[in-house]
Amino acid sequence: MNAMRSYIDAVEQIIRRIRDTQLDAIDKAAEICAASIGGGGLVHLFGTGHSRILIEEIFPRHGSFPGFHSLVELSLTFHNQVVGNNGQRQAMFIEHIEGLAGMILRNFVLNPPDSFVIFSNSGVNEVVVDMALEVKKRDLPLIVLVSADHCAVSPAKHSSGKKLMDLADVVLDNCVPAGDALVTIPGLADPVGPGSTVGGATVVNLLKCAVAEKLTAQGKPPQVLTSSYFIGSGASAQRFDDAYDEYRRGLVRALGGTPID
Repeated sequence: MNAMRSYIDAVEQIIRRIRDTQLDAIDKAAEICAASIGGGGLVHLFGTGHSRILIEEIFPRHGSFPGFHSLVELSLTFHNQVVGNNGQRQAMFIEHIEGLAGMILRNFVLNPPDSFVIFSNSGVNEVVVDMALEVKKRDLPLIVLVSADHCAVSPAKHSSGKKLMDLADVVLDNCVPAGDALVTIPGLADPVGPGSTVGGATVVNLLKCAVAEKLTAQGKPPQVLTSSYFIGSGASAQRFDDAYDEYRRGLVRALGGTPID
């Protein structure tokens, strides 16, 4: 029971720290995202490893809306097969390869009013920094979500000597201590209970709410994926189809195609 209480206490501290320190930064990030989506562009999302969880938390799921485009590479994020084909060793090796981000972005046409969010707890691995550098080459606004504590004490790994926090227009902090694991158990040498998913999910949902608020104030309320609990099964199913169609239209643009109705 002591370990469980320790974890809950640590998570409560993270959420309080987010509330006390991150709302202004989240509001700035929301301004960027709302300008992209409201202007007919996309907010592109990239992360490796478990950061994929935060991308899926943004869209698609109930209470979310189109305008966010997931750039998720299975080779960097598929962790179900720990060993063997598509194993964890390969994924962890690939995320240290410079030049991969440029190859990924060759598949897309990124132009204003698009913007970008990159997720990484450490903020230093080569592929995420590589992606940030590619985004800056394209002169797009860049938001990053990191553990500021962890990033600050981690040595840069990219050949540029840069970390994500060095390249961002807006830095969002998941407010998780360096090392991520939150609970120390007597007799166990290593701490357990990571907090970055809880902190990250709190930040991205605050961001999503703020973006929805700003779009609505612009007279462009988003097409929200809404549960049948609120609007009935028929309306909910139609809302999902309409939102997916809207997402498809945005993706066609990002792929360099001709916009479709």
